[in-house]
Amino acid sequence: MNEFCQMVLMETREDMDGAISHLEKEYQKLRAGKANPQMLEGVRADYYGVPTPIDQMANINTPDPKQIIVQPWDKNMLVVIDKAIQAANLGFNPQNDGEVLRILVPPLTEERRRDLVKRARNEAEQAKVSIRNIRKNANTAAKKLKDDGVSEDDIKKLENDVQNLTNNFTTKVDTLLEAKEKDIMTI
Repeated sequence: MNEFCQMVLMETREDMDGAISHLEKEYQKLRAGKANPQMLEGVRADYYGVPTPIDQMANINTPDPKQIIVQPWDKNMLVVIDKAIQAANLGFNPQNDGEVLRILVPPLTEERRRDLVKRARNEAEQAKVSIRNIRKNANTAAKKLKDDGVSEDDIKKLENDVQNLTNNFTTKVDTLLEAKEKDIMTI
């Protein structure tokens, strides 16, 4: 296979790896009943006029599976972070003791677990759509290589390799979804 085909294949693999990484990050945000610092990822608080992720203003840890502790570096930010967490509508009610915020993670109801599984399936489907779009772009790039003098055999091999990559990454998405569903539904 010529170097142009290898470049297209390498870029395709990197893009598909990115789709899997994005899915994994989204799955970290879906809580499965256990406290996790990533649950607060994306929550921003007003830090002296600048919307700032709270993990850049405080230490966030989980001393046990039922609670998250947020310890701001600046104690004046306790109230601001508290309001930001409540405004994020995550279903948490932080308790401010003047030093840290304690967030008790409530156990999931059966209905909430089903909703989370639906969200997990939706995220998986979005990842598959992204992978299929990457495949489409790679196949378009392969067809353009014909104009650059690449042989039809090399282009066919590239298209087959791209399809194999697509199949492998789609299987990875299914495996991640299956694991996340099991994690969510396990009490």
